[in-house]
Amino acid sequence: MQAPLYQRLPLALLRIVAAAVMMQHGVQKLFGLLGGVGPNGETVEIMSQMGLAGVLETFVALLVLVGLFTRPAAFILSGEMAVAFFQAHFPRAFWPVQNGGETPVLLCFIFLFFAAFGAGSFSLDALLSKKTDAQSAERSISAA
Repeated sequence: MQAPLYQRLPLALLRIVAAAVMMQHGVQKLFGLLGGVGPNGETVEIMSQMGLAGVLETFVALLVLVGLFTRPAAFILSGEMAVAFFQAHFPRAFWPVQNGGETPVLLCFIFLFFAAFGAGSFSLDALLSKKTDAQSAERSISAA
């Protein structure tokens, strides 16, 4: 039995908005959009840690946004946000509100949630799962 719409819809919106926020940081790094990186709006070197972060934040977040391979993609993004927090923010101060790390901490745990629970019913994962379930049922019927 499916959860009611008033529970499924906010989960989908949380997944989509969190991924869209993450993608904004990725396109800043990779393409110099939305102000780019640094005072001159530059891009990062693709073969660097920041370049890897930009790739993850853009393309892996896109997978989470559409709900495709959500569990592994969200797990990767959760880890990336943990690394971002401990490398860039934690050395400044212990508390996220003091070190500017509120966004990475929240995204880390939001993505960890989706890694554990999946994308929900409004996702490509759910759509593909329904097709796979239907195909399995058809095979069972034809085998009988």
